[in-house]
Amino acid sequence: GKGMRVVSNIEEFDVQLNGAKREAINAFGDDRVLIERYVTRPRHVEIQVFADTHGNCVYLFERDCSIQRRHQKVVEEAPAPNLDPHTRRRMGEAAVAAAKAIGYVGAGTVEFLLDEDGSFFFMEMNTRLQVEHPVTEYITGQDLVEWQLRVAAGGPLPLNQDQLSIHGHAIEVRLYAEDPQKGFLPQTGRLEHLVFPPEGAFVRVDTGVRSGDTISIHYDPMIAKLIVWAEDRPSAMRRLRTALSQTQVVGLRTNTEFLLAIASHPAFLAADLDTRFIERHQTELLPEPAPVGDDVLALAALGVLLDRSAKARARAAASGDPYSPWAGNDGWRLNDDAHDTLTLRDGGTDRAVHLIYRRGGYRLTLPGGAVEATGQLAEDGNLSVDLGGLRTSATIIRRGADITVFHQGGSHRLTLIEPLAGVDDAEASGGKLIAPMPGRIIAMLVEPGAEVTKGQPLIVMEAMKMEHTIKAPAKGRIEKVRYAVGDQVEDGAELIGFEEA
Repeated sequence: GKGMRVVSNIEEFDVQLNGAKREAINAFGDDRVLIERYVTRPRHVEIQVFADTHGNCVYLFERDCSIQRRHQKVVEEAPAPNLDPHTRRRMGEAAVAAAKAIGYVGAGTVEFLLDEDGSFFFMEMNTRLQVEHPVTEYITGQDLVEWQLRVAAGGPLPLNQDQLSIHGHAIEVRLYAEDPQKGFLPQTGRLEHLVFPPEGAFVRVDTGVRSGDTISIHYDPMIAKLIVWAEDRPSAMRRLRTALSQTQVVGLRTNTEFLLAIASHPAFLAADLDTRFIERHQTELLPEPAPVGDDVLALAALGVLLDRSAKARARAAASGDPYSPWAGNDGWRLNDDAHDTLTLRDGGTDRAVHLIYRRGGYRLTLPGGAVEATGQLAEDGNLSVDLGGLRTSATIIRRGADITVFHQGGSHRLTLIEPLAGVDDAEASGGKLIAPMPGRIIAMLVEPGAEVTKGQPLIVMEAMKMEHTIKAPAKGRIEKVRYAVGDQVEDGAELIGFEEA
């Protein structure tokens, strides 16, 4: 997908051509461009092939990789849904013919665009074992890495075409450090907390990181691949949703909830797939952030209160007078109910949770009303609660004032506002345009003194396999340009001084 642009009208041809050439020269050292027909609603279907040094070559069926963003795959499944046996055989035989024509040896993938009328077009061949190979392993029962070793040692393929068959359905999703709400902007930072679903015969997690590791600018921002298998596609989708709901990441933004939205979308359930799936369903897949509900506010507040209580008990036990009233943490007031108020920032809005201390619990007054609440908080953040007689559970992860609540498959980020902790030092960028991520400047499109309009491209940055264009936030004037083409910049660095008209 690097160096690829779609041109829908002649007026934008030069701009898109220059972008494609620039991206290609940076990625491959070659800016030559091919012009091809654009298929408007294709599926991306690829065939896994394997060849040995004895002239044998087979196809291990197909994978549907239609759900993509920026021409990069997000969801892969095997076999491709709603693919008739005749088309499957034609595509498989075409892939084998391509591999044989070049004397190919080893694992490879021949990629096609499949049009709605059943015609298909060759795109490329990847001469390696791909990221999505586990779904093929699941449905065929074969270990493709073992096949590679056998072929490399000069042996024949373990099976011939007639011995290969499809069993069940497998789906893989790519868990990325990225912000879907900001155009899938890659994220960098430390993985403060990382939990994957339990692995077993039907759930597999491929990853190279763990809690405490850092996602840097030097590698692709993929955190892990989550792969599931079941007897049929509906069962595999249910298993996928469960696996995603058990995945927890704190420290940087990820696409976990976006993947869960895809796995729950009616069009995905109906296998109505094409390479513009995300664009067509963007409103449902990427809804505007909504305020957290009373249940999440209650869970976050309980997490704070129970944590404070545990720490108070620990301090009292370690002191010389564990029964001192000064060691209490119950909001005691003279001639009044023991009460307190927690302020939790939800996005840009402060939400107050008023509480009265009860014996063994609390009475929480939330935006939607009051509720009696009790709970137990484990050291690992697992929280068991009773909210007005309704029992539920969540995971609460705190890093300083930041609170992440994992509840019913969703994650919610809040900030505890401590009045005595000091003034909120968050600063708006004001008349500055800052780098949204660490990266390299690859194009400077304006000079000091230039008058610009809202949305006009100013700088193009490259980081983590993608380009990001920084545009003017409003009509105004460029006061100062602080970096040049080729410069490496840090996240948050001021790139341009900007004066709004």
